[in-house]
Amino acid sequence: MWPRVKHWFWHWPSRLVLRYITILFFAGFFITNYFLWTSSQGWDVAEPNGPVTFGPKHPIKKLMVDARARHEALLAKRSYDLNDAAARYRARRGRHPPPGFDKWTEAALGSNAILVEDFFDRIYKDLTPFWALDSQTIAQRAASWHWVVRVRNGQATGQGNTTNRVPWLQLWTELVTEFSMHLPDVDMPINYMDEPRILVPFDEVAKLVEQERTNRRMPPVHEVVTGFKGLSQIDAMNPQLYEPHWFNRSDNYWDLTRVTCGPNAPSRNVEQISDFNTPVNYPSGWAPDYTYKGYIKNWTAAMDPCVQPHLREMHGSFVNPMSLSTTQELIPMFGGSKLPMNNEILIPGAMYLTVDEFYSGGENQRGPAWHRKKNGIVWRGVASGGKAKSYNWHRFHRHRLVQMLNGTTVNAMEHQDSKAQTFNFPDAEIYKNTRHTENRLGKWLKKFANAGFISRQCQVEPCEYLDPYYAEVDSMPMKDQYKYKFLPDADGNSFSARFRGFMRSSSTPLKATIYAEWHDDRLTPWVHFVPLDNSYQDLYSVLDYFTDDEVAGDTAARYIAERGKEWSEQVLRREDMRLYVWRLLLEWARVCDENRHNLGFIKDLIDPQR
Repeated sequence: MWPRVKHWFWHWPSRLVLRYITILFFAGFFITNYFLWTSSQGWDVAEPNGPVTFGPKHPIKKLMVDARARHEALLAKRSYDLNDAAARYRARRGRHPPPGFDKWTEAALGSNAILVEDFFDRIYKDLTPFWALDSQTIAQRAASWHWVVRVRNGQATGQGNTTNRVPWLQLWTELVTEFSMHLPDVDMPINYMDEPRILVPFDEVAKLVEQERTNRRMPPVHEVVTGFKGLSQIDAMNPQLYEPHWFNRSDNYWDLTRVTCGPNAPSRNVEQISDFNTPVNYPSGWAPDYTYKGYIKNWTAAMDPCVQPHLREMHGSFVNPMSLSTTQELIPMFGGSKLPMNNEILIPGAMYLTVDEFYSGGENQRGPAWHRKKNGIVWRGVASGGKAKSYNWHRFHRHRLVQMLNGTTVNAMEHQDSKAQTFNFPDAEIYKNTRHTENRLGKWLKKFANAGFISRQCQVEPCEYLDPYYAEVDSMPMKDQYKYKFLPDADGNSFSARFRGFMRSSSTPLKATIYAEWHDDRLTPWVHFVPLDNSYQDLYSVLDYFTDDEVAGDTAARYIAERGKEWSEQVLRREDMRLYVWRLLLEWARVCDENRHNLGFIKDLIDPQR
């Protein structure tokens, strides 16, 4: 009987197909690992800004290998039980965990969260200066703000007038409601603007940070207070709204920003340019420390305007922001994104909490398998990022991205010696792009790129000054964008809010930004997404690497797409956003408690077997 069954198994058509699929799967797996993670011989790490060498020694390959090693080292710190999580907390934070840490850890482990203490570094960076302020003062100001997610007796409510406003307060309140029964009384005042609003000068923040460091302590067990005092005293006071001094549109945002940079930072003493009507002044001799042979190796520095004074004239947030209402006083305020030097307390952007397919692409939409995708890059959006006018539009980041992906423009630059308004060709000594050196980049982009504005958002209609360069195009749902292999993400008035959708798709996200978000510490560039410089000088060569070689480059792009999707489904879930805000509010409630220096969780120390 067995020979007949065996004969049937291998000759039945569906089994034959299955057999070949299995063979192809393992072949693809081994090819991927061969091209990405084999020999690194020949990489010239001693000359980080030298010319690029293509093929298997391309610097992107080294960056991917190094990034994978960092990511695996991070995962090695994962906690699997309460005792381990509490011990890692104390070692990294220099304090006992806050009361309620056991319930939080139980929820994290119960939801299969990847529990790595480093993933929460942003919370402590954001809260550190508030430890140096009077606890009752910040509690009063938090309670009396215009829009507040308020928790009392385990119930969360949204307080504030939201008439004709986006439903951010509702979305954040709904998230907090999911775990409010485990919270002490606490107030989360929120920023209802796109743009961040707090820019405290560097010297003042440095003093607050030093004061926090000096006062930080881990009291002995017998001195620890394990319960929050609550906010009944604050509520009885009925605190009045506190409004600091607000700078407005008559002020220069770059000059407010640069004083938050350290005294030796390149941008600290560089004033804003006086004439935006002039051509864009690209940085000369461009070889920043945050790159390796022209490609991003330090993502944190690549986002930081303090080390890139040229961004003052190359990003809409500094050229002419859409709105400006900024204070230099440290007040409590929570928001979805901020510049690295802003002092808001980060929470997941409200748009990440909506099921609106405009941002998410749909909960069940991830795009087709890699081999079925269009080999191309797509971008759709509005010409946001600030108020682009006739004399300054060529300095805006979204305008630069769209024009750089315009094959007609690039072709004219190659063959007719014309100039683009928003960009120059990258330095050929750093970026040896084969398509550009052969003057076929424009021709290739005509087929490869599909980028355009669905609205030019002209400040004065009609805007004939944009007519020669940008025609409005039809919108494209994100689920249709997922049919392309490459998805660039560009800042809007602040963050773009589409990045989570891009990460969860089956395409390769390319990201350039100056805005920090809650998830930055849990994503690894060159493993989960492709980092780009805010000048986009690396854009063409990045695309060249991933597309010129149909085996090595395409395999590398597919690896990032698939690893990013897989990882986002583990660390960017709603459950993960809930856990982040839950832990943040435990910490914030402690900062606002008059017993904050003695407040802590110590059950694991009293009962180690717990």
